[in-house]
Amino acid sequence: MKVIVKNPDILGGTPVFRGTRVPVQVLFDYLEGGETLEDFLEGFPTVSRESAVAALGAPINADCRQVESGVKVGGSNGRELIGR
Repeated sequence: MKVIVKNPDILGGTPVFRGTRVPVQVLFDYLEGGETLEDFLEGFPTVSRESAVAALGAPINADCRQVESGVKVGGSNGRELIGR
């Protein structure tokens, strides 16, 4: 199942965690600011730990800020990480 989605009707197409309006960038901002994964999960209880961890493994584009779309997570199930 896709854990990150991009939909032009949700925050103008900003990548968000599936089933939420929480931008994935917020997770990166928390971590870059010295906060922990636990801090993020406490602040955004609609995001599951599994989704947050999966997002941390997603490749990012050249400017190191935006999650790329169409990424496949490794592993035997080949689960799609990001969708549109």
